[in-house]
Amino acid sequence: MTTRSQAKPVAASGTFAIGGDLEVNRLGFGAMQLPGEGVWGEPDDREQALSVLRRAVELGVNLIDTADSYGPEVSENLIREALHPYPADLVIGTKGGLTRSGPGQWAPVGRPEYLRQCVEMSLRRLKLDCIDLYQLHRIDPQVPAEDSLGELAKLQAEGKIRHIGLSEVSVEELRQAQQVVAVATVQNRYNLIDRGSEAVLDACAEEGIGFIPWFPLATGELAGPGSPLAQVAERAGATPSQIALAWLLHRSPVMLPIPGTSSITHLEENCAAAAIELPEEDWDRLS
Repeated sequence: MTTRSQAKPVAASGTFAIGGDLEVNRLGFGAMQLPGEGVWGEPDDREQALSVLRRAVELGVNLIDTADSYGPEVSENLIREALHPYPADLVIGTKGGLTRSGPGQWAPVGRPEYLRQCVEMSLRRLKLDCIDLYQLHRIDPQVPAEDSLGELAKLQAEGKIRHIGLSEVSVEELRQAQQVVAVATVQNRYNLIDRGSEAVLDACAEEGIGFIPWFPLATGELAGPGSPLAQVAERAGATPSQIALAWLLHRSPVMLPIPGTSSITHLEENCAAAAIELPEEDWDRLS
């Protein structure tokens, strides 16, 4: 393994232009873990949560992913408190369309009037005039997708949203959405042990759509003693989680991993993964 030591290690992850015009470092930060247990309520240590956000930006992170449902509202409020006025190059992507009734409970609501309210409230909480990346958190099976996306298109035309993204969609749903809006990003679960969205990733790569893998650090039994991942990590002087992140960055130039944490130590460890380089045979073993 070779690494390049630098003040902003995340820069080693390379860049990607969301929607063709918002250039970000490919390794971002996911703010889902900042609220309390079950992604509900205030964090146990608010000052530490604020410090993690500030440290992420210091390390070169300029893509932060959040949602109105994280807390709910807590994550967006923390981002504003920690980082506003925002650095000029910071892109905040947020999401709407999932409601919360308690810890660990999520339900989709995609009615146009509700999504409009979500956007307006996120603008207020984040203290923004325009949201750089607004993602439909889930397609509501009770509401035609073209109605939900059509409302986001209206908000985009009004200048309240710059780019529109999707979350947890199939290739077919992506194609249907593209009949209504220009899709800038897709956020699906994807990691070393869960590659169920391989076809979606390939479709995004073909069209230059950013692919944001959530739950990127999952390694499961792959990290067990003697496993290929453990062997590669040991040879590289890295942790299995760092190798899992590095593998994602290597997998596709449209990949935008957003590992989240409420710990500065873990944040710095994750960011260091951006500079990991491995022999091609190790990438092949992991793939």
